[in-house]
Amino acid sequence: MIPARPQVLPPGVRCRDLVVDGRPGWVLEPSEPRPGRPWVWKAEFPDCWPELDAALLAEGVHIAHLVVGNTFGCPVALDLWDRFRVLLQAEGLTSRPALVAHSRGGLYAYGWAARHPEDVAAIFADNPVCDFRSWPGGQGAGPGSPWDWSLLLACYGFPDAATALAYDRQPLDVLPVLAARRLPLLHRVGSADALVPVAENTDLLAARYRALGGSIEVIVTPGAGHHPHGLPDPSPVVAFLLRHLDPGHPPCVSIRASAFSS
Repeated sequence: MIPARPQVLPPGVRCRDLVVDGRPGWVLEPSEPRPGRPWVWKAEFPDCWPELDAALLAEGVHIAHLVVGNTFGCPVALDLWDRFRVLLQAEGLTSRPALVAHSRGGLYAYGWAARHPEDVAAIFADNPVCDFRSWPGGQGAGPGSPWDWSLLLACYGFPDAATALAYDRQPLDVLPVLAARRLPLLHRVGSADALVPVAENTDLLAARYRALGGSIEVIVTPGAGHHPHGLPDPSPVVAFLLRHLDPGHPPCVSIRASAFSS
């Protein structure tokens, strides 16, 4: 399903439609933008955790998304991301967004950050896929998704499953280039996530990143599964993102924004 642009917005927020090579995108403009016009780039799924979006908009942060379909962060999708970023820079947004990803969105966020580590302020990922062998490949403790696995092989142009399993540009593989740039990371995971098992994804990524000297925080929700995403209060994530997007201006995280529907 192609995620729809938000239809109901907080007061004063404007949604502008953009197009990149025929692909729809949008940017949410806060009523009072922060100096420098910082922005958050939402990978899949843009309609997850609307409370976070509302809180960021209340803090003056722009939010953008480009619809590239269910393409698992493949090179063609990341090429479209490259063009989208150029377009948003031309619109006057800062050159270094923070990336926000849910579930398979981790493949897009980490893939693009590995291409442009100097152009990313931070990454926040919620129950993210860090290894497509785990999901949708189903090579570990999780069930995987045979349909998504077939689609992934086609999106990447892999001739067979063996080639996919040997692919070495996954989030777990690109950490050295991110650590070299000291890119700050934050993950939120449910300890009982059976679909994207934490031990095969975030736990491995965090251990490897710390071993490389990188900084990663992990928020664990005890007993939670893959859904729902997010936290009851988005303030810790808002504070993390603003700390790296706009270090000169502290967030007003004591003010909880109302969520909006999309």
